[in-house]
Amino acid sequence: MTPDHELSLRELAILRAVASGRAEITCSSEPDLFIDGLPCCDQYTAHGLAHRALIVPARPGPVGHRVQARLTAAAAGIMGEAA
Repeated sequence: MTPDHELSLRELAILRAVASGRAEITCSSEPDLFIDGLPCCDQYTAHGLAHRALIVPARPGPVGHRVQARLTAAAAGIMGEAA
């Protein structure tokens, strides 16, 4: 899935944090994002990135369990274009 609009600076910042390995995501249908061990200040935006399939858990886990977050191929392509 690709985004249907241009990404905001906040969305790009979150994607950069995920790309740098600083983010964890909960295994859930409404995943919460943690950056540097702290809850992301904008869970609404984090949920949007997850629902648009730009960030996903790096591995499966029990519901509610935090795992490393990773970019999808679509997000990696966007990040390459944004650089």
